[in-house]
Amino acid sequence: MSIIIENLSHIYMEGGPFEFEALDGINLRIEDGEFVGLIGHTGSGKSTLIQHLNGLLKPTSGSVEVDGIKIEAKSKNLRELRRRVGLVFQYPEHQLFEETIYKDIAFGPKNLGYSEKEIEKRVIEAMGLVGLDYEELKSRSPFGLSGGQRRRVAIAGVLAMKPKTLILDEPTAGLDPKGRDEILGQVADLHKKNNLTTILVSHSMEDIARLVDRIIVLNKGKIALDGTPSQVFAHSREIEAMGLAIPGISSLMGDLREAGMDVPEDIFTVEAATDAILKALRGNLDA
Repeated sequence: MSIIIENLSHIYMEGGPFEFEALDGINLRIEDGEFVGLIGHTGSGKSTLIQHLNGLLKPTSGSVEVDGIKIEAKSKNLRELRRRVGLVFQYPEHQLFEETIYKDIAFGPKNLGYSEKEIEKRVIEAMGLVGLDYEELKSRSPFGLSGGQRRRVAIAGVLAMKPKTLILDEPTAGLDPKGRDEILGQVADLHKKNNLTTILVSHSMEDIARLVDRIIVLNKGKIALDGTPSQVFAHSREIEAMGLAIPGISSLMGDLREAGMDVPEDIFTVEAATDAILKALRGNLDA
């Protein structure tokens, strides 16, 4: 389910006194099954970009094509696209509104006209995918759950639509460390087990670094960097200049290089840093 973006620009309030260009000539291709991290400072265009991927926003110019469905300024019927692309907004639990967990998760499939039998099957599957016990929780109110559990219910509501692409906008925002680790672990499992194309939007470089295969950095509506975590974090000083906090290990390695230690640029895990530092120290002793 390739995503092809060509010369995408989006202008809010075009022609008005508060006109603002949020995206400026974005060209991007995301292949089936990729796990992509999308990062950028507040106002960089991240949320604007992902909302184009299921047609919530339409291009001011340029085009977006998802699995052969083209989204342009004049596109109208995008229902099929929204079956294929699931978008989980930041604080998705704020969108829970039904009296039971079952009804909340069933809302999307029901509106697509599926039979009660198919809806029940999808709810059971979706709850299983996010680690929620169907029999125990189906009749409970979502508002009696913990923050992490409510977020799982919201994600299950998207998964019940059986999307091929899953987009998550800051899925751990506001959660405690335990809840954050649980949600990220669930996202990683979902990606792996269901062969999804997954796009994770986050401010946390630590989370992005250990989960995704590819990182796209947005800055002022343009793609500033695009590559593997190693390739992107090799540009640590550029990333910091954009107002982003790089992983602590990357920052440490940058400081060591500036101090004269011969260590690589593309280090962002503790294990790799330990090996690199030991190797550099041994090299100094042998010299």
